[in-house]
Amino acid sequence: MAKKKKSSTPKQPEVNGVIEGAGEIAEQHIVSTVQENFMPYAMSLILSRAIPEIDGFKPSHRKLLYMMYKMGLLTGARTKSANIVGATMKLNPHGDAAIYDTMVRLSRGYEALLHPYVDSKGNFGKFYSRDMAWAASRYTEAKLDKLCAELFKDIDKDTVDFVDNYDNTMKEPTLLPATFPSVLINSNTGIAVGMASNICSFNLKEVCETTAVLIRDPDHDVMSTMPAPDFPGGASIVYDEDVMKNVYENGRGSIRLRGSYIYDKSANCIDVLSIPYSTNCESIIDKIIDLVKSGKVKEISDIRDETGLDGLKITIDLKRGVDPDKLMKKLYKLTPLEDSYSCNFNVLIGGVPMVLGVKALLNEWIAFRIECVRRRTFFDLNKKKEKLHLLKGLEKILLDIDKAIKIVRETDEEAEVVPNLMIGFGIDRVQAEYVAEIKLRHLNREYILKRTKDLEELENEIQDLEAILKSKARVKTIIVKELKEVAEKYGQPRKCEIIYNDDVVYEDEIEEIPDYPVHLFFTKEGYFKKITPQSLRMSGEQKLKEGDEITDEIEFTNNCELLFFTNKCQCYKAKAYEFKDTKASVLGEYIPAKLQMDEGEEVVKMIVTKDFKGFLLFAFENGKIAKIPLSAYETKTNRKKLTKAYCEKFPLSDIAFSLEDREFIVHSSSGRMLLLHSGVLSLKTSRTSQGVSVLKLKKGHRLFYLSEYKDGAFSKPSRYRTKSLPALGAMPSPDDTSEQLSII
Repeated sequence: MAKKKKSSTPKQPEVNGVIEGAGEIAEQHIVSTVQENFMPYAMSLILSRAIPEIDGFKPSHRKLLYMMYKMGLLTGARTKSANIVGATMKLNPHGDAAIYDTMVRLSRGYEALLHPYVDSKGNFGKFYSRDMAWAASRYTEAKLDKLCAELFKDIDKDTVDFVDNYDNTMKEPTLLPATFPSVLINSNTGIAVGMASNICSFNLKEVCETTAVLIRDPDHDVMSTMPAPDFPGGASIVYDEDVMKNVYENGRGSIRLRGSYIYDKSANCIDVLSIPYSTNCESIIDKIIDLVKSGKVKEISDIRDETGLDGLKITIDLKRGVDPDKLMKKLYKLTPLEDSYSCNFNVLIGGVPMVLGVKALLNEWIAFRIECVRRRTFFDLNKKKEKLHLLKGLEKILLDIDKAIKIVRETDEEAEVVPNLMIGFGIDRVQAEYVAEIKLRHLNREYILKRTKDLEELENEIQDLEAILKSKARVKTIIVKELKEVAEKYGQPRKCEIIYNDDVVYEDEIEEIPDYPVHLFFTKEGYFKKITPQSLRMSGEQKLKEGDEITDEIEFTNNCELLFFTNKCQCYKAKAYEFKDTKASVLGEYIPAKLQMDEGEEVVKMIVTKDFKGFLLFAFENGKIAKIPLSAYETKTNRKKLTKAYCEKFPLSDIAFSLEDREFIVHSSSGRMLLLHSGVLSLKTSRTSQGVSVLKLKKGHRLFYLSEYKDGAFSKPSRYRTKSLPALGAMPSPDDTSEQLSII
């Protein structure tokens, strides 16, 4: 029977069967907890996970590409992605799913990069599709793209530092010695703790040419040769010079992108062929469907995703007579078809995160590349010096090959061969070891002459390499030459068209509303109807709720504004076209519910206008009347509700509207009437004006309502007129019968 292993954890002393200290809460300061636990995590995330370095790669990218390079996938056939994922785990032990996701985003099939680093075969999904998932790693194949030859060029010549991997079983590079500014060639996004990075992509040919000019002329205007970023999706860039300058100088800014489209006249449809880099097809389609359902976009009959082997394509079927350009202007404003890409050029420079502009970033890359070239030159120089040293020793053997053979033959012990050669020819140990390792078949004059005839050429090469190390200009010349070679070999035309901000007009994106004659009805209980003249002629009696009556019947057109003044000093605005055409046989729409009025709020008056000309008379119970221009209720923004629409200090009796000054009859609750010409009242600019006293009221009485005066309503109109205000008014004369007053 196996013995139980004793626990290494020391037992706490017990007192009367109770462990000492059990149940006590240990005090721990939050500051020390954050410093000891959270800060190392945050620093690790910033330095080793989320923020790219000057070579343009985050550690996960670099580990993957380097392992593919070590697997020999720069040349030859593709291998299964699962093999690559498994091998990469030697450097990146974060799970196969994370590694494969990284490879997908670097692949040609995913189409997220201007210049992909992974040559893929199989289903790798698409960056512009949210729902198009990539196949599992066991089904797909990959190798390094040809461009990666420039990333790993001379990596074995000590151009960059190498460090141990996580288990100290192999070495990996801290940076890749890219011969072009890869940090700006492809988009890169990372989110760390307290900071993030979002670098947009630029055209490779433009970047290489700009960097070459910048090496020669540090004062070069980068924007003159590199006008704007370039994105793989091919969307148009809405160029704003101030924003672009901020991106180039400070590394921050928001670049507007909009999708491109063509109109197929035969099918009466719009084909969207590119979308902004920051969105996807499904988001755009979902938003357009929501707009159609809500009635904000009425020109579309159908929309579908036709993305296939030929690339991205969203088809929008139009209704008859729709202008496609006007519709697209509206969709640019209302949907992600026009979106912004937020730039944040945060890069690790020497282990320190820095937000740099484009020019500063290129200067940092130039400094990095100068160091790479110098280290490569120094490596080549040492190798050539070592070779020269060996060949000089071999040259001395050429003087007497027989002597060398005799020394080897006459030496009793193997260990003495090298020392005897050193003594016999006056060479050092390294040279003697080299000579001693030469095969017997090579100890002929022809072999030795072949090996030593390049001594002079080798010495010239060494002198040239030493001159390069001493001259910074020579190093820069080498970098410029390599940049031009990369631009010529891998350069591509721009994918993004540049359109200038001045050419983008949003004022044209106004929905065209059909305008036709309508009859507008409003009832005492708050019901509204909009009926066309044809429908009205064919209709019978108006349907109303029991006890309800029509207070306003107005002939106008469909494209007019409705103003509803309520008993709570508020004005609700609506458009006539927002209401459906109806019939006399229906009740109509209940305005307090339609316009979401407050509880207990009732409409006092409906005003209809198109141009906000004319004025309103607000009659208050205390006998005052305020004359307010209707233009005071016109707003530039599409506001639906105006508070403090009139004076709230006194109870409101009635509201009257007129386009020009005319006579009104002011009715008192006592039965008295006053004939008032609105011209005697001055317009008040403030909507909350208290007005002027018009009617003198006896105790217990109030101003009842206003009505327009029509010629012939009174037998003697002068009886009701007055020369001064306020006035008491007059009681109706026997001649002004109810029949006569019925025309008022």
